[in-house]
Amino acid sequence: MTAEEGARNMTVRPVTGPERWSAPAPVFSGSLLADANTLRAYTAEAEKLLMELPARPGRDPGQQQLAAEVIADQRRVRGAFLELHAERVYHELTGGLREQRSLSELVFAASEAFPGLTPTEAQMAAERECEQADKDGREIDQGIFFHWVLRSSQAGAHLMHAMLRPTRRARSLLGEFDRTGILELGTVRLERVDRAAHITLCNGRFLNAEDNQLVADLETAVDLALLDDRVKVGVLRGGKMTHPRYQGRRVFCAGINLVDLHQGRISFVDFLLRRELGYLHKLIRGIRVDDAWPRPLVEKPWVAAVDTFAIGGGMQMLFAVDHVVAAADSYFSLPAAQEGIVPGMANLRLTALAGGRLSRQVILSGRKLWAREPEARAVCDEVVDPKLMDASVDAAADRLASPAVVPNRHMINLAEEPMDRLRAYAAEFALEQALRLYSADVIDKVDRFSAGASSERRTGSGS
Repeated sequence: MTAEEGARNMTVRPVTGPERWSAPAPVFSGSLLADANTLRAYTAEAEKLLMELPARPGRDPGQQQLAAEVIADQRRVRGAFLELHAERVYHELTGGLREQRSLSELVFAASEAFPGLTPTEAQMAAERECEQADKDGREIDQGIFFHWVLRSSQAGAHLMHAMLRPTRRARSLLGEFDRTGILELGTVRLERVDRAAHITLCNGRFLNAEDNQLVADLETAVDLALLDDRVKVGVLRGGKMTHPRYQGRRVFCAGINLVDLHQGRISFVDFLLRRELGYLHKLIRGIRVDDAWPRPLVEKPWVAAVDTFAIGGGMQMLFAVDHVVAAADSYFSLPAAQEGIVPGMANLRLTALAGGRLSRQVILSGRKLWAREPEARAVCDEVVDPKLMDASVDAAADRLASPAVVPNRHMINLAEEPMDRLRAYAAEFALEQALRLYSADVIDKVDRFSAGASSERRTGSGS
């Protein structure tokens, strides 16, 4: 079947105006070229109707219902197309698996090579101008794309390996770090001290809450620590706060920045998916350096030091390191279920570490684990007096700098989290998290949180 025949085989009934959506779902033939043309024609008709409607905040209930139906129908069609063609699409986008693209490069290349499959850069730029509640949720279409790509054993594995490459930013800064041993990366400080690379989170006004910038800075720092031959072990720790309630105290991480989420500034691709397949995966698996021998992966052990608390994404970081030192007055929590989102790979990793029952208590019911509790031993290795944190962290780093640690951690990680298990989880996570970002309960919760945070700023109180 030719491309023209494929397009003719799809009959789209004319849309009589912004009151109706009557285009029937297309039937795909199994031919990539024909089905791509069918998809393009169908989505073009749908997008034409959407353009006739006001932007989401200005729609009346009937118009919003119509938009929701059109958008949902497009998503079903995109899913059906990718169920048939995800592997072949990925081959096209990567030159037959010869090229390695980042997540954002890949999803925007898909929008150009297969029009209607994923949002264009212009469409995503328009969405970024809106608060979360005012978006049409085009990131869900990106989630559908990555869901089907990661489900493919060939395409998904290639993407997982591609995401282990060092970033361009890290490669450009390697010479400077080699000379100076210290870099200020915006929200992260990287310093080489003897054989250790100390990565300090410095988003002090926001209690080291995670945002797009922190994720990018952390990946750069992790890459540099792994690329530097003089570094034998990495250390993750929170810096001292400028936040009024915790002024001068170290805090590990407060999790996702919910104010940024409310304002539409948390990216699904460049934050939520990139952190899992980027720096968190690199902490476990290392970075991919093609000319390295005997393996293309350069791995190093990692220590995390928890002061005050590790909430949400902060607790998730602990599952990716080899040794956790916690101050005796600190605690860990995963409030994602209360926030309405999925806590990254925590459902996979905490269950492996602590078992299903404790994982349900922490993830589903919001149980807070204090470092002194016996159950917290599933999360941390040492609990020490806060005054002894510096010495305990240094001692742990010295122990893990032993040459035998790297091959043994490599084998433990292979046994504990094989790549295919992570890939299968990531495929489901990509779709579930994208859907949760735009669910009514999440929108309502982050709106209320943002309103409360604004009130606290006006009155000068801390959160």
